[in-house]
Amino acid sequence: MERSIGIELRKLSNLSCRYFEQRTNKKEVDALTGTNGWIIGYIAGREAKGEAVYQRDLEAHFGITRSTASKVVSLMVQKGFILQQGVPEDRRLRRLVLTDKAAQVTRLMEEDHTNFENTLRQGFTEAELQTLFSLLDRLQGNLKKLDDKEAIL
Repeated sequence: MERSIGIELRKLSNLSCRYFEQRTNKKEVDALTGTNGWIIGYIAGREAKGEAVYQRDLEAHFGITRSTASKVVSLMVQKGFILQQGVPEDRRLRRLVLTDKAAQVTRLMEEDHTNFENTLRQGFTEAELQTLFSLLDRLQGNLKKLDDKEAIL
């Protein structure tokens, strides 16, 4: 039987999660899950550029549904990692801002991200990486088309 793309992606996802659970600075922050770490890193990067972050940005960037993003944001507020601040020009929007607690772990997460990327890129040429990203983009596009079709039905 030939290899399944879905199974191989799932294995890669599991290995990635295991890497962050076992080999990173994350162990120093009890309430921080891998997903919380990615979100904190994303918000920190946007804040460093002076850009505001809203829940819809998390939905788009991480490819998650509105309900999932809402649950994650609520839990991160409870854990003290982010605050939701009202936006004067639009009462419907709530800006997501990192707390001091989250800022303290941002440096550790940046170190972890760099190490993880370096590990993943080992043995690949720049051309191979470009091909890999192109193929991953196509896979994501295929799944997005499926989502779009099902939304119409």
